[in-house]
Amino acid sequence: MSDYAGLSWKVLELLNKGVRIWHPGSVDIGNEVNTDMIADRGVEIFSGTRINGAETVICKGVKLGAEGPVTIRDCQIGEGVELRGGYFKNSVLLDGASFGSASQVREGCLIEEQAGGNHAVGLKQTILFPFVTLGSLVNFCDCLMAGGTSRKDHSEVGSSFIHFNYTPHQDKATPSLLGDVPRGVMLDCAPIFLGGQGGIVGPARVDFGTVLAAGSILREDIPPGAAGRKGRLIGGPMALRESDFHCGLYVNVRRKIINNISYISNLLALREWYSHVRTGFLSSREFGPELLGGAKKVIDAAISERIKRFGEFAGKMEESIALSREQLPERQWDKLRAQKKELLENRAALEVCFSGGLEAEFGMPQREKFLERLHGQKLSGTNYISAVQGCEKETRSLGSSWLQSIVDGVSDKALELLPSVK
Repeated sequence: MSDYAGLSWKVLELLNKGVRIWHPGSVDIGNEVNTDMIADRGVEIFSGTRINGAETVICKGVKLGAEGPVTIRDCQIGEGVELRGGYFKNSVLLDGASFGSASQVREGCLIEEQAGGNHAVGLKQTILFPFVTLGSLVNFCDCLMAGGTSRKDHSEVGSSFIHFNYTPHQDKATPSLLGDVPRGVMLDCAPIFLGGQGGIVGPARVDFGTVLAAGSILREDIPPGAAGRKGRLIGGPMALRESDFHCGLYVNVRRKIINNISYISNLLALREWYSHVRTGFLSSREFGPELLGGAKKVIDAAISERIKRFGEFAGKMEESIALSREQLPERQWDKLRAQKKELLENRAALEVCFSGGLEAEFGMPQREKFLERLHGQKLSGTNYISAVQGCEKETRSLGSSWLQSIVDGVSDKALELLPSVK
């Protein structure tokens, strides 16, 4: 008993449960942490670990801090997750996710099964579908990435890659959609490869099967179908060019509007997927309701974040309209002015469109048929990945059709408010 002298009562609670703690005197557990929400099977905590937050959940088989100190703050962590070092806050990491040392996963991240990154990865408001892997020294905020069928066939982001998510106009209406939700959740799409020492200027849409050459910066969209069955290699040397720049003068708002609407619509489809599909796999397992609730909370926060950033961008259009009149030839700014004016005047209506529950109205027949077939597989105790990949092609097609109806339906409703953008 003398070996435990001076330890906090929370650390003692975990030791008494059977949690393996290396050098317990170096581990800090906040008084607000509910140790009943930390599993007693196979959890291993290394030196320098700090666990805080009343909403923290840690499932069996989790390993924390094998490479360096780890701080956990209000995260829900699934089975077999390995966080080898870094800081993790207000995020959800599902079964088998992993990150190397010096990672920083800030609020609003949802890391699905067997996804993650190596050392020094920075994320915020990021969603990674199963198997997606990030290299080292990666900054990848405000993205949703899907693609791949297994740990050997996965979407990859090379080391020293950056998603540029803040513009010289000082806005963050810059989310990038890499793959999409309707096809991505079926776990049968070609992977996306983003080469090291490269980047993407958000907001961008990138199709499954796209390969971005190392050292390249993507400044355009690779929309669905553009990559083709064999994929598409993008990149190469980029010549420097000089042009005038006026802060606040947006000269191509259409692409930015469409990409933001598409991103939000995909998030709404993902929320429906979690509400109707994920619940069948999580609700009956240990800490499953907490993982499901945490994931839904992250998705809701992501939707709110994107609506907020899009609204802030819309608010900048008044100044941009004035600058367009001053800086652009009349033949160029006339149509641009109409797009900006519609966005400015309809930003409140757009927010209602995204937050009014429209996603539940679209694709109901396909949803019911898909769920009937999926539930026929007897989900209780079934591995999520195996169950989805085990669906017949027609069943997966029904599911994608349902989710695509949500994306298209919400996008069309939003674009009805912006006729000059269509």
